[in-house]
Amino acid sequence: MKLTQVSSDGDVAAFDGELNEHWTIGPKVHGGAMLALGANAARTAFGGGVGVEPIAVSGSFLWAPDPGPLRVVTTIRKRGRRVSLVEVELNQGDRTALRAAMTMAEPEHHAPPLLSVNPVVPLMTPEPPPGLEPIGPGHPMADVVHLAHGCDIRPSLTTMQPRADGGPPVIEYWVRPKEGSPDVLFALLCGDVSAPVTLGVNRSGWAPTVQLTAYLRGMPADGWLRVMCTTTQIGQEWFDEDHVVVDCEGRIIVQSRQLALVPQAQ
Repeated sequence: MKLTQVSSDGDVAAFDGELNEHWTIGPKVHGGAMLALGANAARTAFGGGVGVEPIAVSGSFLWAPDPGPLRVVTTIRKRGRRVSLVEVELNQGDRTALRAAMTMAEPEHHAPPLLSVNPVVPLMTPEPPPGLEPIGPGHPMADVVHLAHGCDIRPSLTTMQPRADGGPPVIEYWVRPKEGSPDVLFALLCGDVSAPVTLGVNRSGWAPTVQLTAYLRGMPADGWLRVMCTTTQIGQEWFDEDHVVVDCEGRIIVQSRQLALVPQAQ
């Protein structure tokens, strides 16, 4: 997600970047990749010193762009001692695909929390179970999830179907970069990596995200990221989808919630 700064005027800056076909779900650019690109631009424009990261990212998706060049415009709204704010607009041509607010601050340090209700650790091992196949050639999700070109993504397919006990869907993924270690931007992307929870009620197909908010709770350790995806309610038109991203040390790294449209009945 490299960026090239093309202009700067006080608190406003513009960057050129590109999200190619490897950053897509189906034919369209992946929403999590768009947020991560915006977060990268906000971090670059703000500077802010060592340790300052986008700890809260809230984006409204206005349009689903095609893979290719994108321009990111950042506006610094506040420079505070502990908390600052950068607004981000991601454009392709003359259309705006994403408007987002990025709260800049230091995430939690590597220390035990005062309280943590972590739903992932009791259910998911630090590494994927033996035999859990990565998305790639021959995998049933390979034609849709093109992120697998740059990420090792191992979904538990058994968690993507309606539960025999009639309970709510709980989708599980293990994810890591194919090269290097997971960083802040990769962790934020993982906050939108799951297939729609609507699979749990036999609704598949395009489920466009309208709004997504993600919190960066800590810096990821080197290793697999575990992602658990759940929901509170799947309505006739709208559904919510929550991600909890946990690193190999069992620490919560990202939490996200999005509002999206329920796919049409087939």
